[in-house]
Amino acid sequence: MKTVDITYRYEARDTPAKSRPLDSDAALLRLNDGNRAFAAILEGLTDDSGSVQRIVPVDARELGLLSGAAEAPEQRPFAVILGCSDARVPVELIFGEGPNDLFVIRVAGNGLGSDVLGSLKYAADHLGGSLKLVAVLGHSGCGALTAAVDVFLNPADYFPIVTKPSLRNILDGSLVVVQACAKTLLRAYGPNVTNYPGYRRALIEASIVTNAALAAYAIQQEFGTTDPTALRTVYGVYLLETREVWAPKLGEIKGMGLAAPPRDPAGFVEFGNAIVRSDRIASLVSAKE
Repeated sequence: MKTVDITYRYEARDTPAKSRPLDSDAALLRLNDGNRAFAAILEGLTDDSGSVQRIVPVDARELGLLSGAAEAPEQRPFAVILGCSDARVPVELIFGEGPNDLFVIRVAGNGLGSDVLGSLKYAADHLGGSLKLVAVLGHSGCGALTAAVDVFLNPADYFPIVTKPSLRNILDGSLVVVQACAKTLLRAYGPNVTNYPGYRRALIEASIVTNAALAAYAIQQEFGTTDPTALRTVYGVYLLETREVWAPKLGEIKGMGLAAPPRDPAGFVEFGNAIVRSDRIASLVSAKE
């Protein structure tokens, strides 16, 4: 029988389990390395009786487990993760992090409402001593973007939610992203692409990654800095099928790992082309469903 053990281990000693990243580059590297390790966790299982174990070290002080500790642990995450509410995306687990490492904000479609921006501002203003990175994390098959694509393809599907303003707020913002991705797919593959069996899924996945990159860009503009040594933003999409984080990059077919969004609106044109020509979206377009 195949078994996988993921253990969060602390030791009762007054030494850190992991050092905190010193800058945004180190924070990005740590998250990407953690995800690669998680995605590869099943690679060692080559037969029906294989087993694999992964240890995630936890600083005992982060849980108040040291004897004689009189005060609550200080909050000191090194990264903010803005993710979707989807229960299949366990944020700390997929990056190999433990308690007090990540400041996690989760909302349907990982959208930028006023509550989300307020939470991000709080983190930037009050946790600046340890915080190095903000990552927007979408995920494959996102329900919010799937609903937006289905309304785009069949506008009559919009009518059942007209009387539900909370759902409309999520959907309306996503429709702009879907429309932009649809136009990019048409330019890349021609007008007949809408007849391809894989068109709907390709449009969904292209919209998901575009939505994440746009949110990362908007957050960077909100913070008003692109200095790589300061707090910066990145984006990615967690692929439920492979447990990997994907972010299409110009000149790269696979594009795995969190990455920086385009620097300006003009950069999103090239970014859109990178998405629809990526190995992942191209394979979805040509897939037979």
